[in-house]
Amino acid sequence: MNKREFNKMLGKYADVILHIGINLQKGQRLAIYVDLQDVELVRLLTIHAYQMGASLVDVLWVDEKLTRIRFDHADLETMTIVPDWVIKRNEEYGERGDAALNIYSTDPDLLKGIDPERIAIYRKSLLQKYEPTFKYIDNNLINWNVVSTALPAWAKKVFPDLPIRQAQEKLWDAIFKACRVDMDDPVQAWKEHIHHLHQRCQYMEAKSYASLHYRAPGTDLTVGFPDKNRWIGGSAKTTTGTEFVANMPTEEIFTMPHKDKVNGIVSSSRPLNQMSTLIDNFTLTFENGRVTKATAETGKEHLLKLLDTDENARQLGEVALVPNSSPISQQNRLFYNTLFDENAASHFALGAAYRFTMEGGAEMTKDEFMSNGGNDSLIHTDFMIGSDKMDIDGIHQDGTREPVMRAGEWAFEA
Repeated sequence: MNKREFNKMLGKYADVILHIGINLQKGQRLAIYVDLQDVELVRLLTIHAYQMGASLVDVLWVDEKLTRIRFDHADLETMTIVPDWVIKRNEEYGERGDAALNIYSTDPDLLKGIDPERIAIYRKSLLQKYEPTFKYIDNNLINWNVVSTALPAWAKKVFPDLPIRQAQEKLWDAIFKACRVDMDDPVQAWKEHIHHLHQRCQYMEAKSYASLHYRAPGTDLTVGFPDKNRWIGGSAKTTTGTEFVANMPTEEIFTMPHKDKVNGIVSSSRPLNQMSTLIDNFTLTFENGRVTKATAETGKEHLLKLLDTDENARQLGEVALVPNSSPISQQNRLFYNTLFDENAASHFALGAAYRFTMEGGAEMTKDEFMSNGGNDSLIHTDFMIGSDKMDIDGIHQDGTREPVMRAGEWAFEA
């Protein structure tokens, strides 16, 4: 597309992000976390936000190449340093109930060749420092959104045979399509899509399955649920009633498993990009909720470091269902970006469960949440397991079964 057409699409993207993704309210402040290369979109977002009545748009600019420089040259003992002001910024916005936007478009190979131990130390230090701010998202205290943009390094990874400019154009097309920006009325298209996902959630909640049984090549896994789990999809609401869409794109409905009721083996269906390193063709074996064995063709050491982040990193915190016919899956391409790849396939998340996926979870203490089956961890890492070869059965309390998915597609109408 030419520059004029691209600017029009970028404007529609900004509109969807603010009206549907964040649902920015008049008087709210908007905190944006973004790479320096995304200045054009950020300026558009800022204009739209002030026109919607934002009281302040506050941008935290980052440069991921500086992150690589730090890994290459900084002393190991300094990799644990995280400035206090970064955390206080998040706490200030969280306590006020303001809005947050993360524009996530990292280079999948940014930390290629870096010692896994070095990455693990850095990751754990970041997570420990940010842990007090997790509650703003886990408990739906703020309206927030994560989107991506076609930055050069990511575009080149997805389209390696094209020159960078053409690769970026192709990736922008894919992003606009996945986020429904290419439609005549993207806002209305999103409203209809959200409604459809809500209907799927209502169906699953009405069934109140005791567990799901997953079967696919390399996968034979049973996942049990706590009594009070809730299915969420499309949009959520803050504690003050503001509806928002946390991820764009989103094709999933999700809930929390019982942290101690996962048994069997599961195989990945797409690579996991974790801290700009790739983990691929991996399997996890679960016994009574915990990973007892892990294998990987690529990135095994990174996987093992991830699993050892803390005591509960080996347990699941999320179960998500995505049909193989999702728009992202139908593009028939690996994006090497979890935001996109998790919406192409059913997936799980290692680590923390979202409090809002348990009835009354936001009001529980940590001990109460965990005693009811919820998981608490520093990490929440999604990994993809779905494909057109996956069957999923819902199992009732009395042991009877019925199909939920067949060959990667919904086996019910909603």
